[in-house]
Amino acid sequence: MKMIYKVHWIVDGVAEIEADSKEDAEKKLQESLEDYVKNSKPLMDKFYAKSIQGTAYLPGHEEENSESNDKKKDQD
Repeated sequence: MKMIYKVHWIVDGVAEIEADSKEDAEKKLQESLEDYVKNSKPLMDKFYAKSIQGTAYLPGHEEENSESNDKKKDQD
């Protein structure tokens, strides 16, 4: 007998955004993604996207720190 299962999914990605600050970059991407998701019938009806979250950082040293933190979280 087939059953319905709930699957929690996460999409991880990186975008390059031109902005005046980290907060501005995060806001621009958040607004763009929210608009995309709200206008995507499959994402709203079939995959039920319910949250979007991201953190901005500068390429280079901050990028290395961000990747190190991600690896630490994966090990915990």
